[in-house]
This record gives sequence, structure tokens and C-alpha cells, in this order.
Amino acid sequence: MAPASPDPRARRPGIALVSISRLQTLCETVAPRYTDRARFYAVREGYGAAVAALQTYVESGAVDVVLAAGSNGAYLRENLSVPVVTVKVNGFDVLSAITRATTTWPDQPLGLVLHETVSRELDDLGQLLKIRIHQRAYRSADEVQHAVDTLAEQGCKVIIGPGMACDFAQQAGLEHVFLYSLGAVEEAFERSVELARVSREKESKRMRLNTIVAHMRDGVAAFDDNGQLEAVNPAMFTLLGVDAERVATQGARQFELTRKLGPMLRELSESGVAIEERLAHIDGRAFITSCVPIYEHGMRAGAVVTVQDAQMAQRIDRSLRTTQRPKHLVARHELSELVGDSPQIEKVRRLARAGAPHDATVLLTGESGTGKELVAQGIHNASARRGNPFVAFNCAALPEGLIESELFGHDEGAFTGARRGGKAGLFEIAHTGTIFLDEIGEMPAAMQTRLLRVLQEREVMRLGSGRAVPVDVRVIAATHRDLNALVAEGRFRADLYFRLNLLQVTLPALRERRDDIRLLAATLLSRNAAQYKLDMGASGPILQVLSPLFERYDWPGNVRELENLLVRAAIYLDNDAVRHAQTLHEVFPELQRLRPGSMPSHEVRREVRREAMHGDGLGRDVVTRETAIAALQASGGNRAAAARALGIGRTTLWRLMKSAT
Repeated sequence: MAPASPDPRARRPGIALVSISRLQTLCETVAPRYTDRARFYAVREGYGAAVAALQTYVESGAVDVVLAAGSNGAYLRENLSVPVVTVKVNGFDVLSAITRATTTWPDQPLGLVLHETVSRELDDLGQLLKIRIHQRAYRSADEVQHAVDTLAEQGCKVIIGPGMACDFAQQAGLEHVFLYSLGAVEEAFERSVELARVSREKESKRMRLNTIVAHMRDGVAAFDDNGQLEAVNPAMFTLLGVDAERVATQGARQFELTRKLGPMLRELSESGVAIEERLAHIDGRAFITSCVPIYEHGMRAGAVVTVQDAQMAQRIDRSLRTTQRPKHLVARHELSELVGDSPQIEKVRRLARAGAPHDATVLLTGESGTGKELVAQGIHNASARRGNPFVAFNCAALPEGLIESELFGHDEGAFTGARRGGKAGLFEIAHTGTIFLDEIGEMPAAMQTRLLRVLQEREVMRLGSGRAVPVDVRVIAATHRDLNALVAEGRFRADLYFRLNLLQVTLPALRERRDDIRLLAATLLSRNAAQYKLDMGASGPILQVLSPLFERYDWPGNVRELENLLVRAAIYLDNDAVRHAQTLHEVFPELQRLRPGSMPSHEVRREVRREAMHGDGLGRDVVTRETAIAALQASGGNRAAAARALGIGRTTLWRLMKSAT
């Protein structure tokens, strides 16, 4: 058997009929006609007593609309959270009542009691019909008594007015005519039933909306165009510190939320401009708030307010920036990778490790190829920002216009060719991490100004955007230029220089720490072996072949040049490096650029002979093929100079080079 259909009457809206006198009779007459469309509750109290009696109905959701009349209806409208419909007196009702009064008591002065205002047209009508009519208006129950007494003093024998006025007239011995007609009550019932139906539908929508937003972390509240609360989720109460049990009623919720969110609602109502992602303080706490209008059929029908905990937003922002950053933006090197035991490199390590735990800006100076980026990565990995982005940017690599877009980002449509949807700049990408600005001395003057503002304000503004984005970034800058000289020449901003030059680390040139070269060369060979598929068995001969460079070459390219030479040697030479001695000057033209006179010929001879000594302790000066190769290397491939250093002829040297080992 199919399940029974739910009784449609169970979904009927509820209407409270509030009357303290004769209006109740008319309401009881009309109500049975609408029982299939609404449920009715009779309340025979007025004003404050009626509010108290209705409160239970309203809190339980039984009553959707209240029907009342006159000042009683006005009072209830001010003190209840549900709509109040009042029985309205129209011109026909007034004329009908006057007709009944003049027909029953002809030639008697009439007193008319109306709510709030009197009708000037009736004065003119009274003169035209030769009817004496005196009018009085009332706004409260006390004023009704006063109006009746005043009309009686003016000689009125018949009082026309609402039920309370008729009751006072009867007590004073005056005739009376009830002002409200059956048609006016019927019209009020129609409005009440329709409004109750709409209110019930709105309540149903509100409950559905509440269900949808109930599990959102952000606070959400919807208000209609009259400022009435339509929907709210539990997160809003939690965020605003509202006790949900204490504000269980709709009226209490309305009061609490309006008190806290009222300024935004009023601003939206007055300006019509949406409030989006504004930082606001409510009861001493920081929130990110929005207040946007709701439009229905082109007309504003209300507003939605969202509230987000500012600290939670910061955590989400950090999480998104971390998870969405490119995977390659990581620092691979540690400070422990700085190879060498010289005092110069020990000083670099010491200063870098001391400054790493702090968020102070670091300026790395030194010639190209001395390892400034390695030190920058090492500082990042030795800091609390380890694991967060490390973004490197060469300030000399791009034109000025592209530098601005690359560093600070742009919004969609900011310029011709701008990426759809905009693009985050490197400062935004480096949020919570480190940005390494290499070749900072080459940065254009206009970009220096923008960079200075970022360092001062810790926020960036994309091209084409009017909104600043906060960034939490540590800046490490590097240059091979003399920034002091650039400042003196007016080519670098002094204030930017002083902002960058908080912690300074100067990297020594390779020629200034020659004691580290052999150890550094061995480390670099080992590091590059896997990348270039090198034979590590050849490392000894390679280092032997390049040993003259270690002591007598100026290394203009510093560590980078050393690494390149080592890789070149490993690729071109095998472990029988001596066999390639004749072509060394072709593979390594650097050998021809050894400093002139860096080692006298007799020292070269002594060195070669020492290396040529047999291991039997006899100390014989025997020239071998190996010593010949060493002499040839020391002379930069000059055979005549090598022969002179060895004390042999050029022919003998040639035979040694051609002979077997």
C-alpha cells in the first residue's frame, strides 16, 4: 500500500488574531472562510500583554503573521519579530459609518476617532452635507480615552471609532458606531494569509540555506532589504562570540547580529557599493568581512554578510602559497658545501651562519663565480624559512618593463599581452620564503624605487591592480659591483643601499684563497662525475695536469671557471693524461695565460727534478717523460722553455715525448 500523502493543512502558516474589543467578533466571523489556508490563534490582549502572550507562539514557530488594528497593531509591529498586518480603514468604511450614524441619530453632532491622522476632506464633506463632524486622532490607548472625552465636551452625541472608542463612549452614555467594516477585515485577512504564506516559504528557504552553510567555517548571515535576518550559520555566532543558547530566539539573534554587523549593513544601504574582503575589528578581534547586495528581478532584495577569522585566512593563504608554488623553487645547497679551510672562506661561513637565523636582509658581494647563490641558498636552508620557497632572480637578465611584471606580477588586462587571469609576481611566489636578487647593482632606477617600497611596507601591488598584497619574504641581494661607488655616481639609490646592506658577506676571489683550490678541485670533480658520466679514476692525472694553473693562474672566472676546466679535462682526457701532453695547450689555452715570471726557470727545473726523483733515495737527476710533461705544462706548452728548464735539448725533449713510458 502506498504511503499516505501528508496533510496539506499541516503546512499551513499560522496567524494570530489580536483584538481587545469588538474587532474580535468580526475576526471570528471571517476566520472560518480561511481555515484551509491558515491556522488562527485568538489573542484577546493588547499592547504589552499581547506581546507577552504572542512570544510563545513566535518562538515555537507557530505564528508567522499577526493581525491587529489601530495603535495596538502599531505597538505590536515595533515589539515583535514577525510581520504585523493592520486592519485599514478606507474612505468607504468612514462614509458607511457616518451614514449609519446620521440615519440612526439624525441632526446629532458626530465625533470621529481615527488612528494617527484626521481627514481634512471630511471637514469639507461635512459642510457640504450639512453634517457636524468633529475629528480627533490617537496613537495610544490613553489617547483614545482623551479623544472621546474631548469630543463629548464639544457636544458630540455620537462617537464613530474603533472598538475601544466605542467602549469609552458607551461608558460615557454616548451613542457609538463601530468604524471597521466586514470588508476591511476580509481585506486584512487576505493580506495576512498571503503574507503568512510568503513568510513560510521564506522560512523554508532560510532553513535550506542554513543547512547548506551550516558546515562552512566562515560566518554567513543573510538579511532582507528591511534588515530582517533571514539566515545565519553557527560559524557566525562562534566567530562573533555570541552565546548560541542565550540567543536561541529569532529576535535575540537579530539584535545581536545587527549590533555587530549593523555598520556594514548601513554603509551598503547608504552607498550601494559592495564591501569586499575588508579588514574590520569587531569587539576587538580582527576579521576579513564582506557585505554584498542580493538582487532579485533587478531590484535589491537584501544583503549577505560573510565574516572570516583573519588569522585563519592568513594560515590558509600561507598553505595555498606553499602548496601551489612551483616545485623547482627550492634551495638545494647548504653552507656546509662551502669547500676550503682558508681564513677567508672560514669568515664567510661564520658570518653566514650567524646571520641565517634572523630575518635581516643580507647583501652578498664578490666577483662573479665566487659562489654567491650557493651562500644565499645555504643561508635560506639554515634559517627558519627552510622548506619554504627560494626564488632566485637575476636583475640584469630582463628589460625594465619585464622586470616589473616578473617581480611584482600583473592583473588581467594590465598591458597588451598580459596573461589571462593575471600572474603572481616572484615576491608573491616567495611568500614565507626567501627571494634572491642577483646582480642587484644592475636594477633600473624605477625598479629600485618600487623595490624600496616593498622592503619598507612588506606588500606588493600588481601592475593594473589597486590592491596591495602583503608578503612575508626575506631578501638576499648579491652584486659584483661596488654599490658605494654607484651611490656616489647617482646610479643606485642610497636609501635602498642602506636598506639592503644590513648584513654584508663578502666572498673572496679564488686567487685570494689558493690554499683551497686543490681540495675544491677534487670536490668539484667528484660532484660532477655523475652528471657528465666521468671516470673518477682519471681524477689524479687531471689534477696533476692542471696543477700549474692552481698556483699561477689568476682565475678571472673564479670557482665557476675552475669547475668548467675540470669538467673539460675529465671529458677530453682519460687516466693516461700524460699521453695527451702535446695537445694540452689546445685543450687548455688558459695554460698560455699563466702569469709571466710567476716561477723562475731554475725553480721550475728544481720542481721538475724533484718530481722526477726515483723512490730509491739515490737522488739522481733523471729526466723522465713525466717530468718532461710537467715542465712543458709549467712553460705553457713552450717546448724551448721546457727544454731549457730541464737542461736538455729540444730534440731530446721531443724523443721523450714520443717514447713509451
